[in-house]
Amino acid sequence: MAAFIPSGKPADEAGFTYLGVLFLIMVMGMGLASAGELWATASRRDRERQLLWVGTQYAQALRSYYRSSPGLAQYPKELADLLQDERFPSPKHHLRQLYPDPIGGGEWTLMRGFDGRITGLNSPSTDTPLKQTDFPSQWSDFAGMASYKDWQFVAEKAFLDGTSGPPKAQSARPEALSP
Repeated sequence: MAAFIPSGKPADEAGFTYLGVLFLIMVMGMGLASAGELWATASRRDRERQLLWVGTQYAQALRSYYRSSPGLAQYPKELADLLQDERFPSPKHHLRQLYPDPIGGGEWTLMRGFDGRITGLNSPSTDTPLKQTDFPSQWSDFAGMASYKDWQFVAEKAFLDGTSGPPKAQSARPEALSP
């Protein structure tokens, strides 16, 4: 066994290299944390864009289903009816596929009319949207909304008129009908 024989004079650094490595690790950690934050924000903005695109696809499909109804115009009972509309001799496709909700984990909250048919949908997420302005014209009422569940993608905006905003004034009665 060889004996330890120190060569040269003892090191005076007293852990400066160790502190330098710790400082470098700390700086790298802060850089990775900020990069992760930027990535998360970019990912969320991308999911918001997807939500707007998918919601628009559903609204257009619901509108197409309603407007192409033979006889009495009706909305679909289920979202699957948008894929294969059996009301015609040769089935009509209003939507290519059922898209999941990109924000709320896949499941949509369906908005139904008085007859139980689907008139629109929205995300169940209560997160605050990053996007607050500059929406497409048909969704301009999304500006300033507090959560994604307030972004309601409806086939016809007339269904929302009674649920938000000031009450509508009643039309004047013709004098012939007044008591």
